[in-house]
Amino acid sequence: MKQTKLSSSSLRNPAWLGQFDSATLLSNMLDFSGALNIYVFDKNQHVLYWSQGMESITGLRSEAVIGKPCLQECTIDAENNNAGQGITLTRADGSKIELIRSAHILVDSSGKYAGGMGLFTMASEAMPNTALSKESSTSKQNFHGIISRSPAMRDVFQIIQNAAETEATVLVRGESGAGKELVAKAIHTLSARCNAPFLAVNCAALSSNLLESELFGHVRGAFTGAIKDHSGLFQRANGGTLFLDEVAELPLELQAKLLRVLQERNYMPVGGNRTIDVDVRIVAATHRSLREEVKNGQFREDLMYRLRVVPIFLPPLRERREDVSVLIWHFIAQHNNQRVRVIEKIDPDAMRALLDYKWPGNIRELHNVVEYAFAVGRGSTLRLSELPPEFREPRVTEMPRQSYKQSSSLDPEDEIAAIRHALGQSQGKAGVAASLLGMSRATFWRKRKLHGI
Repeated sequence: MKQTKLSSSSLRNPAWLGQFDSATLLSNMLDFSGALNIYVFDKNQHVLYWSQGMESITGLRSEAVIGKPCLQECTIDAENNNAGQGITLTRADGSKIELIRSAHILVDSSGKYAGGMGLFTMASEAMPNTALSKESSTSKQNFHGIISRSPAMRDVFQIIQNAAETEATVLVRGESGAGKELVAKAIHTLSARCNAPFLAVNCAALSSNLLESELFGHVRGAFTGAIKDHSGLFQRANGGTLFLDEVAELPLELQAKLLRVLQERNYMPVGGNRTIDVDVRIVAATHRSLREEVKNGQFREDLMYRLRVVPIFLPPLRERREDVSVLIWHFIAQHNNQRVRVIEKIDPDAMRALLDYKWPGNIRELHNVVEYAFAVGRGSTLRLSELPPEFREPRVTEMPRQSYKQSSSLDPEDEIAAIRHALGQSQGKAGVAASLLGMSRATFWRKRKLHGI
């Protein structure tokens, strides 16, 4: 039997359509598909049909849009049959939503352009690597491990690029979990020191004595337990880059020693009697204002100026709303590779909760949320029930942020009350509570231990 090969045009215009009145057929089909996000407009880009789904997704009633020019995001031209384009749509209440738009032109009986018909799909309903939404991921930028498509990050990327070409000391300012270490690594990777070591230390994670030994090393017999010489981070990072995270937590006595390294390019190990020359570039980071720390007498002004040659301000995730869905899918793709569970789409309720969340823990918290979902859920769809409890509980009012140095001037009873209130606001999560108070996690834990909370 001879097989007939059907072309794409014959499939789009099958012969059986000829037995129906096209206007009636289209009207009935639109009635059936009212819950879908479908719209139709004429050749002048005026809306002819606005489905119930479009009302729901945009917040605009059909009476308010029919007969009026279509939203800029909805329009297509006579040359453009779009198979899938990622857009950010501003809703009636001012909120933004990530969508995939598919559209086709419509022609009249003579074959002339008569308008268009489009469909909006939630960006959460398709993986970024599917055919429908592949185009939507092209605006995503992976800048040496920093994933963003937010305009707020463009200047940050440019400063990183420019600063990396120099030997200037860089100070990165940003909230916990915002990606400060990624900025430091990007500077190192783009610099002439890229083939030398990159080492990092959290200045809030160690006691003063341990931190001094970790940074500058010690000689045998310098203290009890020093049974052999120990090379510090400065020596091990020689020729490369040393990242000092939470540098505002550096004790004053170590600030003086760090200043000497920056000025003289040498230091003396703990218990040593001779200086060691070193060539290390410093990238420091803090979530607090060093100028405020100087005013409070907690940080040396001369060291601040040495560290703050090139300041880089890293915006928190709540100010980069465009990046939330991008980062979610980025981390999902990473976990999908482990093949324990493969997530292909996100339930709209879950995506709405993720997009509305304030993300006090920034990107680190978002990654943890995705990891949680992979651990507790199964199946190809990420659902609201698979998100941590805080996404399903009533929102708490945000506590005014205050720095630890401000709270340290309070009476002990007031400080205890502030810590307890922050723990209540964060449902007992220490990291979130510390962020609400403007403290580092290490400082928060020390204060809890001091007050027996």
